[in-house]
Amino acid sequence: MEKELTHFDQKGNAVMVDVSEKKITSRTAVAKGTICVNRKIMEAVTGHSVKKGDVLGVARVAGIMGVKQTSSLIPLCHPISVTKCSVDFEIDEAAGEITAFCMVKTDGKTGVEMEALTGVQVTLLTIYDMCKAIDKGMVMKDIHLVSKSGGKSGDFTYEG
Repeated sequence: MEKELTHFDQKGNAVMVDVSEKKITSRTAVAKGTICVNRKIMEAVTGHSVKKGDVLGVARVAGIMGVKQTSSLIPLCHPISVTKCSVDFEIDEAAGEITAFCMVKTDGKTGVEMEALTGVQVTLLTIYDMCKAIDKGMVMKDIHLVSKSGGKSGDFTYEG
C-alpha cells in the first residue's frame, strides 16, 4: 500500500494537515547529527577555550530554542506544546566528531519529529558558528530521525 502525501490537497496545493479529529497521545522523537571538526577545534571545545564561550552549553540551549521555534521555520508544521526537550552530546576526539542528540516529548495530536530534527540542526549550526573563527571547514552529516513513538503511524526506529 502506497502512503499518501498529507500536505497536499486534491488540486496539489500545499495545506496544513487537519489534526482536529486525532486523539491526544504521548509522542516522543529522537534525532541525531554529527559535526566533523579538526583537531584544533576539538581541543578548543573540550578544553573550554573558545573565545565565544562554552560551545556545547550554548549549542544545547540553541537546540532547545530551535525546537520551540520549529513551527515558525517549517511552513506546514503545527505549533505544539513541548513537554520535555533535551540535547546531549557524544564526542569522539580521535575521529574529530561531535554528535548531538535531541529528544522531544509532547502530549498532543501531532508528532515531534520535525522539532527533534530542527533541534539537532540548530545545535550543530551553533557549534559551527562558535568555532568558525578557528576553521570554516567543518562538515555536518548524518542528520536523521533515530526513533519516534506514539501517534497513528506507530513507532519508528532508524535501521540505516
